[in-house]
Amino acid sequence: MNLGDLQSWLLAEGLRDDLDKIVRLTVRSDLDNLVEEPDEPTAEGIEWQRLVLAGSILARSEARADQEAALRIAVAAITLTEDRVVRDAGAVLLGKLSNFRAVSLAVGRELVARGLDERLGVALRIESQRREMDRSILVETTGTWMQVNDFQQRFWTNASRASWLSASAPTASGKTFLVLQWLIDQIGAAEAAVAIYLAPTRALVSEIETNLQGLLGDSKNIAVSSLPLRSKYDAARAGGSRLVLVLTQERMHLLANVLGDTFLVDLLIVDEAHKIGDDGRGVILQDAIERSARTNPKMKLVFISPATQNPEELLADAPEGIATSAVDSDAPTVLQNLILAKQVPGKPKRWTLETKQADATIPIGTLKLANTPASSIKRLAFIAAAAGERGGTLVYANGAADSEDIADLIFQLQSKPEPKSVDPELAALAELARKGVHPHFRLAPLVERGVAFHFGNMPSLLRLEIERLFRSGKIRFLVCTSTLVEGVNLSCRTIVVRGPRKGLGNPMEPHDFWNLAGRAGRWGDEFQGNIICIDPNDAVAWPKGVPLRARYPIKRESDAVLDLGDGIVDYLAKRGEQALSDLEGSKEFEQVGAYLLTSYMRLGSISQAGLAKRHDPALIARLDEVLEGLADQLDINVQLAARHPGVSPIGLQHLLETFRDYKGEVGNLLPAEVASDDSYDRFVTIMRRINGSLFAAFEPESRIRLFALIVFQWLKGKSLAEIIRRNIAWHEEVKRSYSLPALIRDTMGLVEQIARFKAPKYLSAYMDVLHLHLTSIGREDLIDHGLDIGTQLEFGVSSRTLISLMELGLSRMSAVALYEKIARDDLDQEGCLEWIVERADQLESMDIPAIIVRELRERLFSTNSAGQVKALE
Repeated sequence: MNLGDLQSWLLAEGLRDDLDKIVRLTVRSDLDNLVEEPDEPTAEGIEWQRLVLAGSILARSEARADQEAALRIAVAAITLTEDRVVRDAGAVLLGKLSNFRAVSLAVGRELVARGLDERLGVALRIESQRREMDRSILVETTGTWMQVNDFQQRFWTNASRASWLSASAPTASGKTFLVLQWLIDQIGAAEAAVAIYLAPTRALVSEIETNLQGLLGDSKNIAVSSLPLRSKYDAARAGGSRLVLVLTQERMHLLANVLGDTFLVDLLIVDEAHKIGDDGRGVILQDAIERSARTNPKMKLVFISPATQNPEELLADAPEGIATSAVDSDAPTVLQNLILAKQVPGKPKRWTLETKQADATIPIGTLKLANTPASSIKRLAFIAAAAGERGGTLVYANGAADSEDIADLIFQLQSKPEPKSVDPELAALAELARKGVHPHFRLAPLVERGVAFHFGNMPSLLRLEIERLFRSGKIRFLVCTSTLVEGVNLSCRTIVVRGPRKGLGNPMEPHDFWNLAGRAGRWGDEFQGNIICIDPNDAVAWPKGVPLRARYPIKRESDAVLDLGDGIVDYLAKRGEQALSDLEGSKEFEQVGAYLLTSYMRLGSISQAGLAKRHDPALIARLDEVLEGLADQLDINVQLAARHPGVSPIGLQHLLETFRDYKGEVGNLLPAEVASDDSYDRFVTIMRRINGSLFAAFEPESRIRLFALIVFQWLKGKSLAEIIRRNIAWHEEVKRSYSLPALIRDTMGLVEQIARFKAPKYLSAYMDVLHLHLTSIGREDLIDHGLDIGTQLEFGVSSRTLISLMELGLSRMSAVALYEKIARDDLDQEGCLEWIVERADQLESMDIPAIIVRELRERLFSTNSAGQVKALE
């Protein structure tokens, strides 16, 4: 019997009963409120020596199932027995799996005594030391060695050799931590002056920016920013410092537009890179990558994605002669228990739990609930509250409204604290929710009992504080929406789900489900995590059953559209002739069509584009023919078109013609300054003009005045709380009924989707075309060369003072809270810092939330050895 046959036999037959027993024991140990059973399983009778030996054999395999079994044995040996020798053996087995963080966890919890190597025999000690040396990497900027797992080591080694690298590994494999360490090492070693870390969402941007700042500490020569402004870029290029920009793809395009021909990136990291296939935004990401590669063909590029099938696909468009490498891993670093929860017939407060292992299930026990779950959201809430009572519990909700309702139900099951016993940090979070959003925002009372909800449209400061307090254990239950599938690195002990959806009612695909499930189990904080799936046999909740483990298939959005055949060709053929409202497939084809036409204008033929080699030459020829006809109709040049990815050059041309046909005073085409009395009405008119000529972005037509109001207030630098108050007033003025929780959520959504996404995208295009028109008629005097409208809208700023406060590193919520206290609107960074320093001892008395005051002190002040506060340099 060879090694492979032995490993297969061990997993299929030799260890089956023992593995089933330790699965049941380890899972039961992690759940609360299980009914006591007369035949309660125990660890007695387990032959640990035999089991650990088998685990060491399985650890030599590359197969995920074998490594998972070895990990299960190691964890069981450490946690299920009091025998110190067996625990040491479990720790040695973890070392063989290169799982050094789990060994540290065992030592930290005093399950394994310190000085393990000293207790090993000579042979084992030599083997352990060799393994630790083999699995260590040198961080050059600090001169320290860091222990890593196999994936992390291969990433570090290949990232040093290849110019383009695509790395894929499961969610809990330490990708983000290692990539940030590597990025700092590259910047610190002067390998790159300007690096950009691309993240798909603002939520992930905030998290990565915070993590980088924490890792850098007091480093003076490396700046971190999420603002697409040129001041820090120019300083880095001048040699004064080095710069890491953490941006979404839209923000990167804003920066590239500001810099023009001087835009140059030395190192680009694309996180959640599989989202190059997302509908709508995938092509924007693809364009951002290609744009940065065109301006610097020698740029170093790293793609990171969670458990993808084909990470090498992202390297297909690398320039000729560029060294590429793909690093792929599916090795588990923490145990993840998929648990099926089914109601006991006739007993709605009793639920049987069983864990799914390959093709079999193992009974775990019966969960007892305190109350009868009479609805689907009550099932989620009550099961989460019971099984995850000790905390660290995430509940997945299919929408923001559900997240609030589920959190409120869990809140009601928690004991009410004494008024003076509320944790100060939870009280501060409640204060921020009331002052920063609305006095009756549903989050505020919930967090005082350690319960919260979390969705992507929340202000970043509020969201980050929720995540921090959840990680610390002070928030015990957190109800989340699909933000968790968008890359936010928030892990937990237990996840509870029922019929998860992504988007408007779409059942979650297996790869998204397992990306979500990957949050269960904090590597380095927990040995295992649980994913409780409620009502697995309900065909409505789970149309295809509980998904089997799956990995993301990477496919660019542009390739997916072209694979549909002649649909995109027909759409483009009609795009130049028909009104957009009459065209079928506009949402499906508009942005890819814009990308193809701009590429044709730049290259002269789609056959010269990287995607051509992946598609039928006949289709490419038909595309070229149609695109040639469209390009001949345009007065819009390729430089202008390239500034607006996802916006059709045909729409830009139609807008230009609308300007040419305008009979009124040309200055009326411009937006008015937000301080002007007619600014709001101008925005209404401009949005209607965009809908009619460029793209129907601001729909429905009946809400345009509300959209304009949100954009107007956002640009004026109003706080979210003030925008919500004004939205309430607008509803009351037009006598439109509303629900306060829904209106608060809707306002947050409008700020994110209209003021910060659609308005920057389409108003930027509007202004560029208008400037082209003004130049052509000799009215350059009307062109304002200050901060562009896209950047103003992205951050909700129109005054120099607000911009300066955000350039100092403050969140918008904090910057606006301070701006409301500052008289002048023309302060630069130095002026803002001077104003704050003069009032450092008055901040607590300004009626500013404590969390904002804390951010001010952490970002802008330091304390010397004498306890004196001074401004950071």
